[in-house]
Amino acid sequence: MAQKDALGRAGEDRAARYFEDQGYAVLARNWRCRTGEIDLIVCRGRHVVVVEVKTRRGEGFGHPFEAIDARKRARLWRLAAAWTAENRDAVQGRRLRIDAIGLTGADPRTARLEHLVDLEVP
Repeated sequence: MAQKDALGRAGEDRAARYFEDQGYAVLARNWRCRTGEIDLIVCRGRHVVVVEVKTRRGEGFGHPFEAIDARKRARLWRLAAAWTAENRDAVQGRRLRIDAIGLTGADPRTARLEHLVDLEVP
């Protein structure tokens, strides 16, 4: 399990750098409440973005985005609402959206990175 946790952390680090390189500010990492965890929360301009990061060494168990089904998207929206309730000032005047980052490769630092923008509410 420790190896899986390290892979996930490395993927989240890469995703945070990716967003920073795109001009986003990282507002929170691994934000938790009693109902779950948000990997990253970033903002740029008029957008606050809740980011789900999925890191896989390969696609033997499916593409990383396959793990973000309707149930997971609904949970992400509930978590986003909880974070928003605690951070109203950060969200005021901004649009909230949910994005996903999928990383596939042996090393998250060099893995293929894919970015899905604005996941729909199921």
